[in-house]
Amino acid sequence: MSKILPQLLFSHAVMFFFHLPEIVSDFKILYYLGAFKTEYFMLQNEFKKIVESRRSNRSFDPNIEVSHEAIERGLKNAVLAPNSSNMQLWEFQWIASQHMLEALTPLCLNQSAAKTAKHMIVFITRKDKWRLRAKWNHDKIKESLKERPGKLQNRALKYYKKLIPIIYFNDPLGVTSLLKKCVSIVLGLRKPFYRLGGNVEQRIVVHKSCALAAQNFMLSIAAEGLHSCPMEGFDKKRVKKLLNLPRGAEINMIISVGKGTEKGVWGPRFRVPFDEVVLKK
Repeated sequence: MSKILPQLLFSHAVMFFFHLPEIVSDFKILYYLGAFKTEYFMLQNEFKKIVESRRSNRSFDPNIEVSHEAIERGLKNAVLAPNSSNMQLWEFQWIASQHMLEALTPLCLNQSAAKTAKHMIVFITRKDKWRLRAKWNHDKIKESLKERPGKLQNRALKYYKKLIPIIYFNDPLGVTSLLKKCVSIVLGLRKPFYRLGGNVEQRIVVHKSCALAAQNFMLSIAAEGLHSCPMEGFDKKRVKKLLNLPRGAEINMIISVGKGTEKGVWGPRFRVPFDEVVLKK
């Protein structure tokens, strides 16, 4: 027995060192999986805090300033929002000067959220820039090519050069819109087909994209420990005139920013029951 024990210990030691790389590798995998899982839950918890802290605050503290850096970070996050065909048919006018804030406030019907705001951002749709943005996307794809375009790149180039004009072009009499609707109906009889429409459908698309950018901005402001209030109560014609916007531009919303106060939140948050609005199929 005394002779066998050292041999067993020696053989186990040899086996251990032989499999050591595999053991270390397994431990590394377990470590990285654990670290990834921990980071994942940390990110989820932080994001949940940001989402829950974002409330529409209608009265901001007049004694607390909001740094221009915080607004700039928010706007940089806004431009990262998903948008239709990467056309980015939006514009964000940052109202920061006291003169412009005072001029814009009565056009927002003197709401408390406007009167007490340290900054206001006007989110604007720019459907009128579709030709410029289509060309910009087309040129960006061409610039990124280091060799002859492949099938995917050719498809993208044709998309911006040929399909986007079909989608966005409208004539004053509405004949093009009617034709696109007729084509969609006929081709949609046999298989699923993107229902091309006219000016109304295009406006809906660009407003959805702009609203996604606005949400990015508000979440970014919440992450700064600040507060915001999206406003729809404003005189859109006078705001367009104040900002010298062209006819094709439309205001999506105006967001005021500041350090919120307790009275600025009008009670607890109420939401329709989850099962009523989320239908799992």
